[in-house]
Amino acid sequence: MYEPIRTKSVHTTMAGTTSDFPHRSREEELDIQLAGHLAALLAVTDELRALAPDTDLDTAAERLAQQVTRLRGGRTPVRAVASGGSEPQLGALHQRAHDLAGRALVVAASRADTAVAILAARRMDAHSAALSESRELSAAG
Repeated sequence: MYEPIRTKSVHTTMAGTTSDFPHRSREEELDIQLAGHLAALLAVTDELRALAPDTDLDTAAERLAQQVTRLRGGRTPVRAVASGGSEPQLGALHQRAHDLAGRALVVAASRADTAVAILAARRMDAHSAALSESRELSAAG
């Protein structure tokens, strides 16, 4: 049913061993993935802070930055400040932040990183609450 592979594998070297190039462990790969999700969540959180300043978002951004720094071996995340926006954009940003927090939660759980899992779950809850509040306001208006 399947055609046999006719080319040489890209995963072998001329010597026939794969020890000629560095490999990352599963934990290192998960750290990289988790740091990426948290950095993206931090960027969205910073955008939300610029549009609708809130002490909860400030605290969350600080904690996210600490976790990204820890996962990246002390390298601090790059942060940008967004300028104003509109109310409809807030809903989209909260939805994106909720999705990113969910991805971070999945990776944190597979990596058994309790601190990040708790942080991600709290961010999911906060963004869910903000989304349902904005839906209630738009339904009432």
